[in-house]
Amino acid sequence: MSAMPVGGLVPRATDDAAELVVRNAKVHTGDPNRPQAEAIAVRGGVITVVGGDRDVAPHIGAATKVVDALGRRVIPGLNDAHLHVIRGGLNYVLELRWDGVRSLRQGLEMLREQAARTPKGQWVRVVGGWSAEQFAERRLPTVAELNAAAPDTPVFVLHLYQSAVLNRAALKAAGYGRDTPDPKGGQIVRGRDGEPTGMLLAAPSALILYSTLAKAPVLQGEDMKTSTRHFLRELNRFGLTSAIDAAGGFQNFPENYSTVIELAKAGQLSLRIAYHLFPQTAGQEIADLTRWIEIARPEDGDEWLRLNGAGENLTWAAADFENFAQPRPELGPDYEADFEKAVRLLMENGWGFRLHATYDHTIRRDLEVFEKLAAEGLFPAGNRWLFDHAETVSPDSLDRVAALGGAMSVQNRLSFQGEAFLRRYGPGAAADAPPIRAMLDRGLTVAAGTDATRVSTYNPWVALHWLISGRTVGDLALRPWTNQVDRQTALEMFTRAGAQLTGEDDVKGVLRPGCYADLAVLSEDYFTAPEPVIPHIESLLTVTGGRIVYAAAEYEGLDEELPPISPAWSPVAHFGGYQASGRGLAGARQAQALGEAVAESERHREWRVRRGLAPAGADTPFDPCFVL
Repeated sequence: MSAMPVGGLVPRATDDAAELVVRNAKVHTGDPNRPQAEAIAVRGGVITVVGGDRDVAPHIGAATKVVDALGRRVIPGLNDAHLHVIRGGLNYVLELRWDGVRSLRQGLEMLREQAARTPKGQWVRVVGGWSAEQFAERRLPTVAELNAAAPDTPVFVLHLYQSAVLNRAALKAAGYGRDTPDPKGGQIVRGRDGEPTGMLLAAPSALILYSTLAKAPVLQGEDMKTSTRHFLRELNRFGLTSAIDAAGGFQNFPENYSTVIELAKAGQLSLRIAYHLFPQTAGQEIADLTRWIEIARPEDGDEWLRLNGAGENLTWAAADFENFAQPRPELGPDYEADFEKAVRLLMENGWGFRLHATYDHTIRRDLEVFEKLAAEGLFPAGNRWLFDHAETVSPDSLDRVAALGGAMSVQNRLSFQGEAFLRRYGPGAAADAPPIRAMLDRGLTVAAGTDATRVSTYNPWVALHWLISGRTVGDLALRPWTNQVDRQTALEMFTRAGAQLTGEDDVKGVLRPGCYADLAVLSEDYFTAPEPVIPHIESLLTVTGGRIVYAAAEYEGLDEELPPISPAWSPVAHFGGYQASGRGLAGARQAQALGEAVAESERHREWRVRRGLAPAGADTPFDPCFVL
């Protein structure tokens, strides 16, 4: 039966009937040979017809599911080229998400409510996806506010790669006291009595933040699968159908990959994942890479889960840090020796790789190693490799990347850290951070992602807005029009370019016959909506491999049923994930301004109460200027 009643389309008994038809749509195909269409037919997880309603009509059978897009915009499924999806899935249901929350007051109220339902021994954790600049108050929570909201439940609040705020109970649970030494590259802030205050600073390494978070309880068994499936559904909510997992710290292979492997075997992934392997132990990197090369090959797997190479770190000594509140870290003077061994090992064995490199200083040193190996014929040698982030990469370095056959992957980290970057490096550097137009002008493949979940939000529309507007989540304009991209280019960076990084651009990232049936029906027309609306776009219907993996509004109930969120006290079970401020409303910016005004008014009232200028507990505004 049809998913929705559709007049004028009569099912025909055919042997090759489509399993799914999406019609009455404004389809942006991404295919230059046919950029626009009205309908798509799908069979066996692959697109069979792209055209008008009349073209798909002969392929509708009695069992075909027909979806009327009601004139909405349809795009290829989005592909986040740098997302920590595996690690994010393992923790998703344990985390209180402040993504999209517009005021600290609201965030603290969510935290207070969650602490009341969190059982003894568990933590409340806010881990990434937000910045103080998105709040009306423009500040972090204080330790005192966390203690008031949760006197007995450990609370850990991570802010970017810069700092974390812990309440009294979390300090105790983490084992931090007067005699706890500062770890290398981090600082435990202490009061005049020598006791930790609850503030942890990355100075500049985020290891202190992550190692503290690692002390919190983790999920076990089936709960890890349930958490991952709900996280993938949350990503599908925004039209994501693919992601490239960039691995990361505290993500061990194979144990931390077992959940997605088991879900893939059971056919329960709703997002295609290409993953990387990241050596976790300093001094053991070459041994780990050697062992992995012996047991696996890039592109092992299938179209749902596949190995894509090594990285985003190859050796720990070669990794820079991106805490823009701190000076650029100085890497060791001789990291190149082991780094060269790692790169040589990979290239000689047909492994591609990606490299975390924030600063041009690091990129130049890495390129010297690559050029040395290029003299031996190892670059370019058909292996896909790229630099991630590259906020301060120079024109000369980009020329060298192009000559060596490399690519680039950029993320909207400055959506959340832009103000800190501006304060440290100035408006000139911020205007080119990263130099996206210079990358594209050189013909480089430039894919886009979010680097979620521990800094940026996983909502790709926030990243797309940043690519187009150059604005932070605090609405600060950093990149001028000369370093912005148009909407079509930005979309290609989130679709076809990501497919190029995994060698799948012949079947992914465009909507044409023979390609994967990965698409999204949008809540607003991305190409015509006012620019401030773009971060508020969501998908109303997401299809991956011909399966409806997310459905909302008129399509609610067409997607696959998921098991209930477990544990039942999960923050996600009560608040959900990303906190939408209104799906694509044209007045979203006005509503945001109104919310900020309300929060500012409340702060002013509290200030007056503390100084005895207004009665405590008053429910109505009080201004002595208007007292008769």
